[in-house]
Amino acid sequence: MNFVKTAILLAGLTALFGAVGLALGGAKGMVLALGMAVLTNLYAYWRSDSLALNAHGAREVDAQSAPELVAMVRDLAGRAGLPMPRVHLVDDPQPNAFATGRNPQNAAVAATTGLLNALSREEVAAVMAHELAHIKNRDTLIMTVSATLAGAIATLAQFGFLFGGRGDARPNPLVSIAAAIAAPFAAMIVQFAISRAREYEADREGAAICGNPLWLASALERIEAGVSQVMSPSAESHPATAPMFIVNPLTGGGIDALFSTHPPTRDRVAALRQLVGGMPSAPARFSDARWVGSRDPSRRGPWN
Repeated sequence: MNFVKTAILLAGLTALFGAVGLALGGAKGMVLALGMAVLTNLYAYWRSDSLALNAHGAREVDAQSAPELVAMVRDLAGRAGLPMPRVHLVDDPQPNAFATGRNPQNAAVAATTGLLNALSREEVAAVMAHELAHIKNRDTLIMTVSATLAGAIATLAQFGFLFGGRGDARPNPLVSIAAAIAAPFAAMIVQFAISRAREYEADREGAAICGNPLWLASALERIEAGVSQVMSPSAESHPATAPMFIVNPLTGGGIDALFSTHPPTRDRVAALRQLVGGMPSAPARFSDARWVGSRDPSRRGPWN
């Protein structure tokens, strides 16, 4: 059912692309816009493992440059039955993380330096498990495609408003204004619906991968508190990528809070706490054999 809903929503984004083209350039504009939608989807598919990484200036790390983080992701990927994804760091003081890639064989996880500095090791493990769950469920491709389409719709609407058509193809100015305002807003709503539909499942799957729902519950609370205090410059510059993060990285209030890219954190935390009784007992922390470094869950950053 989740897959069907997502397919319908993605079809809605593509249809919206065509509607913007129709409003701005008539039948020819609609054909051109739908052609652009196809190209955008193909581009997002083949570049989905690098679009968000490049947008946020992520740098790849390995066992030499970030041994503890890479060892942890390798352990969690093994638990999830996934190939080892590439691991990236984003130089950003806001605590957050995301995953990307068109399939598990071409996937990457990224954590901000703020996340590693603010959270305990168990909390970071839970966050990485959540991102691996998105990879396992192939949410990363869907969210990247939706982010790319939403951004392209906004660009198309703005371009049409500024330049319009030529001769008989020139749209009514009121139509251009309406398209420039309404189309990106509608795309945002559809994109947010896609993201919200998948976060609860990734939370549940991530809790199973890391072995303790309370680690993820605590991590979500810490991340939300950090986001409310620290702005992410790269996220503010690329708002279409917001649904890819574990917690909405945009700090704006008002309308931004009303149309959040994610379910309320308090609801996610409550759902995770309900899972505790139904899961096998988990170790209090990672064992030395699986974790390099201190086993004290209160110890936080800095991580290399």
